[in-house]
Amino acid sequence: MNNNNILDSLSREQLLALCSDYAKDWLAMDGLWFQSAERRHGMDQAMEMDVEVWRSYTVIEAKRIKSLLQLPEQAGLQGLAQALQLRMYSRLNKDEVIIEGNSLTYRVNTCRVQAARSRKNMAWHPCRPVGLVEYDGFAKTIDSRFTTECVSCYPQITDQSCACCWRFTLNG
Repeated sequence: MNNNNILDSLSREQLLALCSDYAKDWLAMDGLWFQSAERRHGMDQAMEMDVEVWRSYTVIEAKRIKSLLQLPEQAGLQGLAQALQLRMYSRLNKDEVIIEGNSLTYRVNTCRVQAARSRKNMAWHPCRPVGLVEYDGFAKTIDSRFTTECVSCYPQITDQSCACCWRFTLNG
């Protein structure tokens, strides 16, 4: 059997389970890579490396999702809301999207990365610097008119009710 055709034989439930497994595998690889860099180079340099990786990866991911959804160049708030739901880790975190006026608030209520680090008795990952690059790059790839604001993200938590919170404002 040609491996390229095996997906055609899977049920919808199997395909969804496979998507979840792929997301878990991807996140495990990302976490293992980061922990290796953290052990070898320390948190500060690992964070610098992580920012560099996410600066490129988030644009690649956003372009592929934008193409899949056939979003227009300026996809606006609805386009960003759709695209956020298809990010690689969207099947793993509990999140929500709130649109009010010209802004979209994205809340990660349960974060698999922080939960895993807590289970391993590790300090929380200081996501904010990476998140600023990641979410801004993702949003601007979906629609260049977005500005991104970190509302709450470790280590600068301002909202205890979620793991992190980001606001995207559509300008113009």
